[in-house]
Amino acid sequence: MAAMVTGRLYGVGTGPGDPELLTLKAVRAIGEADVLAYFAKDGRSGNGRAIVEGLLKPGMVELPLYYPVTTEIDKDHDDYKRQITGFYDASADAVAGHLAAGRTVAILSEGDPMFYGSYMHLHVRLASRFPTEVIPGITAMSGCWSLSGLPIVQGDDVLSVLPGTMREAELVRRLGDTQAAVIMKVGRNLPKIRRALAAAGRLAEAIYVERGTMAAGKSTRLAEKPDDTAPYFSLILVPGWHGRTGAE
Repeated sequence: MAAMVTGRLYGVGTGPGDPELLTLKAVRAIGEADVLAYFAKDGRSGNGRAIVEGLLKPGMVELPLYYPVTTEIDKDHDDYKRQITGFYDASADAVAGHLAAGRTVAILSEGDPMFYGSYMHLHVRLASRFPTEVIPGITAMSGCWSLSGLPIVQGDDVLSVLPGTMREAELVRRLGDTQAAVIMKVGRNLPKIRRALAAAGRLAEAIYVERGTMAAGKSTRLAEKPDDTAPYFSLILVPGWHGRTGAE
């Protein structure tokens, strides 16, 4: 009896926003795919899809995966957990249907698929069942410190990556126990993050980056930012190395 032939799954990192920061391997995987899947807020195409515009071959099937909720419900609420788990289950089933039919599927992931990426939730549901390859992407934090020309760590510096959704007291503690930090998931958490940086004595060093590597990307010292509004694509950098030659 012949073995069943299935499609191949690619988890494709699209990088931080600039299409020129896609890797050659990512471009190849997208070109080979029969189906292009991507996460997005309902009614939108998503940033990952915008990055690969122009790379799609004629006849490629698009599979948008629309989040049922984003910030409408607190992430720790049971309703959020139930809805988002059901969404990932249904999304994995939709992708599995294409793979079982022998189609190659590329799932786009902004930044790197295994670094705060939604792709990983499908990976753990599908990788044991179908041939899978994860293609890393340049992370948002790497793109942002490069955009800002900001040396972030050197020597024995410790870099901590902190989600802005953490409790304020925990942010303060961790900021005080590291040389450098990247604070992700800023958005509406910016007022809390600003307070935590001030309490840890790190506010003067903090650099706010908005839409890093994208067309409208910009960076500024957080202490000089006059408001506490921030889009989804923003983060904060706290450098451990301050650019001094031979710094200790």
